[in-house]
Amino acid sequence: MAIATVTSKGQLTIPKEVRDSLHLHAGDRVLFVVHGDNEATMKPITKSVDEVYGTLYRPGQPQRSVQEMRAAVAERMKRGAR
Repeated sequence: MAIATVTSKGQLTIPKEVRDSLHLHAGDRVLFVVHGDNEATMKPITKSVDEVYGTLYRPGQPQRSVQEMRAAVAERMKRGAR
């Protein structure tokens, strides 16, 4: 079990054994997921290209061009900004 202390600025240092176990390095990002009032999990979100290759593929889904994807993102951002 590893323990860390929260500083007055709300920061904490992830213990070395945890960083090593999760393969975390300087600049990596982590996601905190809160479960109820007194529990949270931390998940690394920095992935290599090899780890995420093919994750967006869905059988039967038509291919989209980069321009189509950018237009869809821009449209969604306009609708979400309201």
